[in-house]
Amino acid sequence: MAVKIVRQPNKIALLGAPTSAAAMSLGHEGAPVALRTAGIVDRLRTIGYEVTDLGDDPPQLYKPDEESPRARNLPRILAAIEALKPRVEQAVKSGALPLILSGDCSIALATVAGVRRYFRNAGMIYMDGDADLNTPASTPSGCVDGMVVSHLSGRGAAELVRFWGEPPLVREPDLALFGVSRLDPPEREVLERSPLRRYLSADVKRMGAQAAAQAAVERIHSSSHEFILHFDVDVISDFQATNYPGSGGLSLDEVRQALLIFAQQKHLAAIEVTAYNPTKDTDGSGAKLLVDLVAEILESRLESLKVAVAVGAAPDQAAASAAASQSFSPPPSDSPGTSSSAASSAALAEPGPSAVAAGEAWSSDSLEEESGAEASTAKTAPEGSSDEPEGPKS
Repeated sequence: MAVKIVRQPNKIALLGAPTSAAAMSLGHEGAPVALRTAGIVDRLRTIGYEVTDLGDDPPQLYKPDEESPRARNLPRILAAIEALKPRVEQAVKSGALPLILSGDCSIALATVAGVRRYFRNAGMIYMDGDADLNTPASTPSGCVDGMVVSHLSGRGAAELVRFWGEPPLVREPDLALFGVSRLDPPEREVLERSPLRRYLSADVKRMGAQAAAQAAVERIHSSSHEFILHFDVDVISDFQATNYPGSGGLSLDEVRQALLIFAQQKHLAAIEVTAYNPTKDTDGSGAKLLVDLVAEILESRLESLKVAVAVGAAPDQAAASAAASQSFSPPPSDSPGTSSSAASSAALAEPGPSAVAAGEAWSSDSLEEESGAEASTAKTAPEGSSDEPEGPKS
């Protein structure tokens, strides 16, 4: 049975994924609770959003794993993403914007898989201080948090690559790295031969944050495809409340300018906030900064969507409306939900009256694949200087 989904621009579904399993230390798992305590729900409601807090998945904690030195804690990582995926599906089905508060970056696999339950194509903007392009074969540490983009694009540990039945989860031309300031030598080699879009921190500074962000959304075809925004807070230069703070990356203002561009895109399908570590934020200033930043970009999103409704559908919205008359039946979900969140997830199963203008309704229609010829001839963005410092998530 085809499922019709109608965007609810004023609704947010908040999901917590308390995991540090893919990291190399404890702490990340406390992020969802800490950001709620810092007032993120109240701030979003003050702005004008209806926020449904769907609670947290069971915590998955980092533990030393000397038996798997090339890819540590894979069973716990799989447990985390298997718990989150059906909840993202439910949030997408409701028409609300999923906002995922997480620990480590591995939950990106669950978010993309949840969005792809209803959309055959999904891109990603991956904002991170690191490229996360290592694999079990190239990593010196076994830190799976530093392999996430590889797993999204179909390389790496078989258990995670096969999480999506037909890898890759995201085609490389539909995935843009943004703000990377640290690269390991094996990651540089991958980028030299990969069609991944890349806007390293040096490129963003040279182009200007807004221009680089606009170029990124255009190059992953966000005018016709849904996309996920992955925001690892270590992309902010000198932000200390994270496992891998660094200097020389994007300033807070550059991050803000880019996020404002990303958040205003109508095809934004989900937002992830990852890598905040409350154990490194004893005075709570880091949490307050992040709550203020997320509230600012989402307020901008709400206002931009209101303007779009007021002025009527843009030309590309008309095309999207025509495409919405087609639909496909989504495949059955292969990941069971968690009992702790089943009741709250059910509350989102049926969206309320549409808050969007005519032409903004969209269904789980098939989105045309970019032609093979276009994909094979796609050009990559400038890579920035070759003297970027190496990253710690290796």
